[in-house]
Amino acid sequence: MLAINDADRAFLQAVSKLAYCNPFLPERIEYERDALGEDFSEAEPVWSIRVNDPERPRANLAKISARLELVCNSFRKRLVEGTPVTESDLELYETGVLFWLYRKYEETLHAAIVAELETKSEARFDFYADFQRDWQHYFHIPDTGSRLAQDPAHMFASFFQLRRAFHLIFRYIVGTSMPAAKLRAAAWQSIFTHDMRRYRKMLYERMGDITTLITGASGTGKELVARAIGMSRYIPFDAKRKGFTGNFSIAFHPLNLSALPSTLIESELFGHRRGAFTGALEDRRGWLDICQPWGSVFLDEVGDLDSSIQVKLLRVLQSRTFQPLGETKDRIFQGKIIAATNRDLAAALHKGDFRTDFYYRLCSDVIVTPSLREQLRESPQVLREMIIFLARSLAGPEAEELADDVERWIEKNLGLDYAWPGNFRELEQCVRSVLIREEYHPPRAPTHTVREQLIASIADGGLTAEELLTQYCTLIYSQTRSYEETARRLKLDRRTVRKKVDARLLARLREKS
Repeated sequence: MLAINDADRAFLQAVSKLAYCNPFLPERIEYERDALGEDFSEAEPVWSIRVNDPERPRANLAKISARLELVCNSFRKRLVEGTPVTESDLELYETGVLFWLYRKYEETLHAAIVAELETKSEARFDFYADFQRDWQHYFHIPDTGSRLAQDPAHMFASFFQLRRAFHLIFRYIVGTSMPAAKLRAAAWQSIFTHDMRRYRKMLYERMGDITTLITGASGTGKELVARAIGMSRYIPFDAKRKGFTGNFSIAFHPLNLSALPSTLIESELFGHRRGAFTGALEDRRGWLDICQPWGSVFLDEVGDLDSSIQVKLLRVLQSRTFQPLGETKDRIFQGKIIAATNRDLAAALHKGDFRTDFYYRLCSDVIVTPSLREQLRESPQVLREMIIFLARSLAGPEAEELADDVERWIEKNLGLDYAWPGNFRELEQCVRSVLIREEYHPPRAPTHTVREQLIASIADGGLTAEELLTQYCTLIYSQTRSYEETARRLKLDRRTVRKKVDARLLARLREKS
């Protein structure tokens, strides 16, 4: 007799893929479909906050959990009876049990996460005793030796991290568009890497050595992404006292570098000894010293750093050591560095404004936040969802009515194709302004020449190939005043050039020349 039949093996194989996939990518749906077959219920392609549907359980996962409990119990019974089992089937059993245990304790872990976020105080996890009993039941089986998972405290800590990362990414990164889904997936990968198995076995203790760099336009939520990553790090669990060795809710230390002078940045980061400089009246610990092994220091606007501080931070990233101002003894930085910038660092490197060696210490893990315009281009309905998300924090039960007012104002006065140059931050101010004054007026952009507008449209990716050819042909023709010369320069047929020249655009170009 085999320990498992073919149908259950195929089910566990699908569950194994589901257990280790990135939950914010559409591939999750396919793994659910593979596991459930005809029992699969159609689901959304991306996992995100819905306007009237917060973080609720999903029907497919409930079905998978129910069947998984039956399959794992049947498998365990045969193992206890001494039925021979292959290593690959035993690995499927282990993954299946781990997935089922996570699902069993998921809501209890979630409640502890929400409570810690609200109170900023560490919780006791008395239900760990129940978890330990379940662990012993499924994994302490004669004749399996050390082939099954051995450390319940580590796995409990892993479950807590998984649930916390999901909650924070889900909570902080809003939007049902594919760019938003990819951003959530990128944040998840920054925490766990692309290989969850490897992470669980050995990388969970080493991710602090890898710096995460978040780039994107101002107002696209870079700090929210950083906060989700920084508060989702692995924290060891102390089984004896039934608590974690640190508090994730106070593990994130943000520092806006562009708002501080260089001397103050050094003091904030590295700390100082009394008398190190004028005004240093007492010793002060910097964030690099305060940060615990499971914590993160967030350097916002890292592109604005002076070269002298870049050198000092480079040493931190290379050797994990630093010296407070006025001190000669090295101290150890134990946490993780997360940095963000809206600057084009490639251009800054080229100009010599940013050190090459420092950049290459920052860029091992890069996340790019999409603009609001990109999200709306992909999914126009995202605007309504984001407005309601913002309105809820301002107007509570009146959120729907406020959202209606904001939407009407935007449609009537800005147009639904408004580009939102200030991104999510501008939308937030729009909601606030409509709430207070029943109107919102964006700052007037400086008047650009037609040529500058064309360059900006190209840089923003806002033109189709056809529009680009039309505008470029018109631009060159406005300079040459000759179809033949324009065709020669662009290596096009003269008739094509004649067809592409836009009379209205040409008139505007001639007005500005």
